[in-house]
Amino acid sequence: MEVKEASAGYLRTTGYKQTEVGVIPEDWEVYTIQELIDRNAITGHLDGNHGELYPRSHEFRESGVPYITANDFSGHKVSFDNCKYLSVERARRFRKGIARDGDVLFAHNATVGPTALLSTEFEYVILSTTATYFRCNRERLINSFLLYELQSPFFVRQYRAVMAQSTRNQVPITAQRKLSVVLPPTKAEQEAIAGALSDADALIESLEQLLAKKRHLKQGAMQQLLTGKKRLPGFSGEWEVKRLGDVADIRSGGTPSTTQPQFWDGDILWCTPTDITGLNGFKYLNDTSRKISPQGLKSSSAEMIPANSIVMTSRATIGECAINVVPVSTNQGFKNFIPFDYVDVEFLYYLLLMQKQGFISLCGGSTFLEIGKTKLAAFEVTLPATKAEQTAIATILSDMDVELAALEAKLAKARHLKQGMMQELLTGRIRLV
Repeated sequence: MEVKEASAGYLRTTGYKQTEVGVIPEDWEVYTIQELIDRNAITGHLDGNHGELYPRSHEFRESGVPYITANDFSGHKVSFDNCKYLSVERARRFRKGIARDGDVLFAHNATVGPTALLSTEFEYVILSTTATYFRCNRERLINSFLLYELQSPFFVRQYRAVMAQSTRNQVPITAQRKLSVVLPPTKAEQEAIAGALSDADALIESLEQLLAKKRHLKQGAMQQLLTGKKRLPGFSGEWEVKRLGDVADIRSGGTPSTTQPQFWDGDILWCTPTDITGLNGFKYLNDTSRKISPQGLKSSSAEMIPANSIVMTSRATIGECAINVVPVSTNQGFKNFIPFDYVDVEFLYYLLLMQKQGFISLCGGSTFLEIGKTKLAAFEVTLPATKAEQTAIATILSDMDVELAALEAKLAKARHLKQGMMQELLTGRIRLV
């Protein structure tokens, strides 16, 4: 397959034209959705389940005709794993929202933007009011190409503009008919573009599945290794039950007065829960979004937490942890652990992650979850008597984390590559011939 790329100069001089989409090949055209939908479709050009009463809970069945919502879209496909079903008799009452194999689905209400290509052996499915089907005129438009067109930056800009004019998070059916897509002149070129993007999706899906499998394996390893159900070779002896107050020095945090500018923008890292959740599971903390001055530290209940300790959220969001690789202070939404000499900090990090539900139970029936230092210090955990065994367990789990991080980076790169491909292929800047 020959690939032709248009340079900036080539775009201006040879075989390209300026449109509302931007610069596209001269033999490409811009069409509205309405112009490309099969006018002979029994159920109309495109529709959601408008004009029908929402089925009540007692009407759903374990089998029958699938009732599909936008929540059933997964990876640009329709997943039937958790969908609801209607009896054939109830489904026959629907006049709209009747989608069939090969239709392209678009989530247009509440959750706006996800797309899916319906592949099913059912004669038809019923769409909820959250989704629209587009039934292509197959003489002009390949459904898999339209699937990707609906994800293109140009199409996204259009429906977001419609949403901006509405008080609700939706793109009305009448507005969808007027939205535009860019179309290559031949179905062969459409198929080539859709095929390339489908290959990119397949790579992304395989990486997602592998990542999910590796995460499941790590969770299983944590359950086995951090409870002593599985022992590593060379280690024996009973594990010990310890209170957290006997495992680490537990320190709290505080917030300097925000009305005193001299307390802020110093050189002392000051951690908030957002800094921890922003790590997205990465376990090391080496910076914070805000910093305080020595005066701010002294004037508040915040304490310095030395490097290689563990900061843990203890208010509202409970049990999110990170190992601070540099000295930090925290706000009052933390309880922080400075491990004693016989405790491996990496092992304690993983052990604390396993206690999240137990920590939440310490918060009692309060509507605002918060762990008190006294209750936390008395909380009991079980751990190996020797630091060597703790370190060996932590090393295995750390190695698994490294592997997960590498896969996550690879997945992020694949997603970024696909976005770049869409930008180039769906505007004709790069052509597949």
